[in-house]
Amino acid sequence: MKKILLLTAISGSLLSGCYSTEINMSMGNMRLITSSANPQDVMNFATKACKNDFYEGASFLSKAGKEYRFKCVKAEENEVLIPIPGTTIEPTAKAETK
Repeated sequence: MKKILLLTAISGSLLSGCYSTEINMSMGNMRLITSSANPQDVMNFATKACKNDFYEGASFLSKAGKEYRFKCVKAEENEVLIPIPGTTIEPTAKAETK
């Protein structure tokens, strides 16, 4: 019985360190993401979400509380990808041509 209580206490403390990130709105190339994660994790999530939708990456627009607004950018639009202030956008590894 004591082992069960100990495992329950440990798992509860581990879950409190978790955060949630979800896309609340996806209209055209605009994304509204709600997250309690740190800004770098949100930037990485937004970039991955945009790349999964065949865009070059995510460009940060604004933040209000836990809501982040991003614009997904295509390569042919010649727009610059803007990260959340204090974060970076990880460069993509391009395949070398022979």
